[in-house]
Amino acid sequence: MLLRRRTNNFQRSALVLLMALVLGACASSGPVSDSSAGTEPAGASSGTSSGEQPPFADVPSAALTLFEQATASMASGDFLDAELRFKEFLLQYPDYPGAYVNLAIIHSNNANETAARAAIDRALALDANHLAALNQLGMLLRKNGNFFEAEAAYMKAVTVSPEYALAHYNLGVLYELYLQRLDMALQHFTAYQSIVGDDKQVERWINDLTRRVAASQPTADVAE
Repeated sequence: MLLRRRTNNFQRSALVLLMALVLGACASSGPVSDSSAGTEPAGASSGTSSGEQPPFADVPSAALTLFEQATASMASGDFLDAELRFKEFLLQYPDYPGAYVNLAIIHSNNANETAARAAIDRALALDANHLAALNQLGMLLRKNGNFFEAEAAYMKAVTVSPEYALAHYNLGVLYELYLQRLDMALQHFTAYQSIVGDDKQVERWINDLTRRVAASQPTADVAE
């Protein structure tokens, strides 16, 4: 129940970010989050902070329109149409990792984990530091109970880009609900909050975790 509240809350806020990315021609890796919230399309670039080539610099406008139509279909929940459009895009331009990440998200929603992992692997083969691919890999690993491998994937994402809010959010969920490391959950939810701004739900979780972490600390023996 707690995980469902967390992911459902994040899905609403992530969708707003997604539409901004679509309208901005997918200039960065789109947000995806843990569990059922990971349905938002990723952009085409690696999402790293390095001086990479601008996304879609060598893609004609017709193909760019196809990618944007695919992300719009994905945002609306029409995964079949989105899958067909992404595959058509990749037939022409197979070197864009964001499209593979989006296919992985679609496959995950269709409970096809083998295809999802294959798509993630294709994205990471093109860009080992692709933030959305690392985040999606963490989601898939966490779903299969591979919690420490999921932690490694999320941690690589925040190491590549400390401002990548989604991985901080997912680390918070992983540490609190699966690894029972409340101090680390607090750290990453706080990092997430500092990046995205005023999220009332996460603020409540931070307050609750602050209380629980403080209560778990040993108190000084002041008795004479």
